[in-house]
Amino acid sequence: MKVAFVCVHNSCRSQMAEGYLKALGQEFGFEAYSAGTEDYPAVKPLAVEAMRLDGVDIQDQYPKKLEDIPSELDVLITMGCNVECPYIPTKHREDWGLDDPSGGPIDDFIVTRELIKHKVLELIERFKKDV
Repeated sequence: MKVAFVCVHNSCRSQMAEGYLKALGQEFGFEAYSAGTEDYPAVKPLAVEAMRLDGVDIQDQYPKKLEDIPSELDVLITMGCNVECPYIPTKHREDWGLDDPSGGPIDDFIVTRELIKHKVLELIERFKKDV
């Protein structure tokens, strides 16, 4: 099952979600992707650190644009940044409505990380029967 997480810069929340789905959902057959609608140079260092603190390594991930991920998906999730995605064929679409911790301290990234982890685990439970 192909799942993509999309936000504006693909530098924080969507990268964390991709990392968690790769770490927690791959054994169930999930394929995780993330992308942004605008260019950005790198994943935020505090996002990488927050994930590392929970045992998930996203240091080799990098910001991607929508054209860099599969053009057909099973699930498309926007991260709460009012992203206007061009039409991407998908069976299911939802918005997670998450605040962006960028510019805040590591504690803000950890709070966001925990929300994302919970939502990814919930997503796995909802869709693993369909994989």
